[in-house]
Amino acid sequence: MVLRASPDPRRSIAYFSMEIAVDPRIPVYSGGLGILAGDTLRSMADMGLPVVGVTLAHRKGYFTQKLDEDGRQTEDPKSWHLTEFLQPTDGSCRVEVEGRSVQVRAWVFPVVGIAGHVIPVLFLDTDVEGNTPDDRAITDYLYGGDNRYRLKQEIVLGIGGIRMLRALGYNQIRKHHMNEGHAALLSLELLDDELKATRRGRKGAVERVREECAFTTHTPVPAGHDRFTQDLAREVLGAKLFKRARALGACNPELNMTSLALVLSGYVNGVSTKHGEVSRSMFPGYTLHSVTNGVHSATWTAPALRVLFDKHIPEWRREGGSFRL
Repeated sequence: MVLRASPDPRRSIAYFSMEIAVDPRIPVYSGGLGILAGDTLRSMADMGLPVVGVTLAHRKGYFTQKLDEDGRQTEDPKSWHLTEFLQPTDGSCRVEVEGRSVQVRAWVFPVVGIAGHVIPVLFLDTDVEGNTPDDRAITDYLYGGDNRYRLKQEIVLGIGGIRMLRALGYNQIRKHHMNEGHAALLSLELLDDELKATRRGRKGAVERVREECAFTTHTPVPAGHDRFTQDLAREVLGAKLFKRARALGACNPELNMTSLALVLSGYVNGVSTKHGEVSRSMFPGYTLHSVTNGVHSATWTAPALRVLFDKHIPEWRREGGSFRL
């Protein structure tokens, strides 16, 4: 069954993440970032929040790890079949990558809350007939390839994500949450739209985008923040987007996705009190709040204990399974 695009005015929040662990059988996550994203969406579904998720359909999945008799690790791709778990939509959009027009389609997975509230998670996919072989593979591997491959993926996630939401009728989004800097290019897409639609000028458009964007930074070491050389960024993004990012101060000297997200987000947080302190020292001049990571308790509690808790403390599942025992 193909899901038809239909506007949903109840959806006012879009949650973007390069990886989201919606189901252990869908290997599109590598670790903490994806687990947190999945638990966050499950909690949001339990709370009935008006959210839609956006991520990439990593067809080759994350790797399967093996150890040989000498203890050496090898990795193999962990392929999966999208049609077994996701439903196709009729949503389609195009993005510019290295000067080429690349078509993107979307699949959807429903995250269902305890009371039946559904949060649709869109999986963006470039394995579309008409794209070149290289472009069809853009969304294949999570954290695979080189910086060029990564930047192509971030164009699909950020810019393609905004365009896909609109193609599917999500026209009432008021807040865009970037879970790590991988999705930071969505802010440039919003800024471009704002500059076209208003006469506020650049400063007014930037402030408007900041009102719409929130950013969670996760990695408190310099190596954990995506950086791309100016030559690579100009070639892959195109001159217009590159110049806009540079004018915002996000290319000093490389295009830094964390810096771009910081500049265009009105709210920024780290993922623990200590992490917030470290991040403020890494990015002086910005206000960084702290929201300590949690888990969706109902997901991680053993089935036998769920039955026990339901019997004796039925309120434990409230507010996204975050009730403290």
